[in-house]
Formats: sequence, structure tokens, C-alpha cells
Amino acid sequence: EVQLVESGGGLVQAGGSLRLSCTASGFTFDDYALAWFRQAPGKEREGVSLISSTDSSTYYTDSVKGRFSISRDNAKNTVYLQMNSLKPEDTAVYYCAADFWPSTYLAGSYFPNMTFDYWGQGTQVTVFS
Repeated sequence: EVQLVESGGGLVQAGGSLRLSCTASGFTFDDYALAWFRQAPGKEREGVSLISSTDSSTYYTDSVKGRFSISRDNAKNTVYLQMNSLKPEDTAVYYCAADFWPSTYLAGSYFPNMTFDYWGQGTQVTVFS
């Protein structure tokens, strides 16, 4: 059974930090690009960050560049999202997702057109001012 399980969300004051984790099982983690998405109430889901299968390529949406950092540990089947300098507008449910992409090359321009095979259930991040 394929599973993606997110953790690490919570309530944090603006300017604070959180680290989200997403642990996968049921598929060959090393062959998949991983991404974090978020969806705020009343808004469309937004792609936040993307990382290639071997950690060689990363991408961030403009609103989080310089504040968020994506990484992965293939030995632990886990992808992380370190979120620093959080703002109230970062409040959303954060989801991780996996797309079969064994190539080491992954351009950020591909992100909008990628179809992700597996999704987690999401973790709530709430940033208060």
C-alpha cells in the first residue's frame, strides 16, 4: 500500500520556523521527484517546492524563495520542508506529493505540468501575527 504521511505542522508566530516531514512507503522512493503543495482556505492549491529524485535539482515558488528549503533523505524515504521566517500568508494545509521521475535532471519549469501519482493527507500550518 502506498502511503505518504506528513508531520510537523502546527501553530507558530510570524517570524518563526517549522520543519515539515513526509515519509513514504509502498513505492521506490529513489525513482520519484517529491514536491510540497499548499492550499489555503478559499484558494487554489499551490506548488511550493520541488526536488528531484537524487536531490540535485530544487525549485521554489517565488513567495517562499530564501525562506523555505526542501531536502530529502532517500535512506529514510523522507522529504523535508524547512520553513523559516514564516508569515501569516503561509497559513495553509501542506501536502507532499510524489511523481515518477527517475531522471536526475528536473527543471522548475516542468512543475506546473507534472502529474503527481501519490499524495499525502496534509498537515496544517497556521502562522499568527
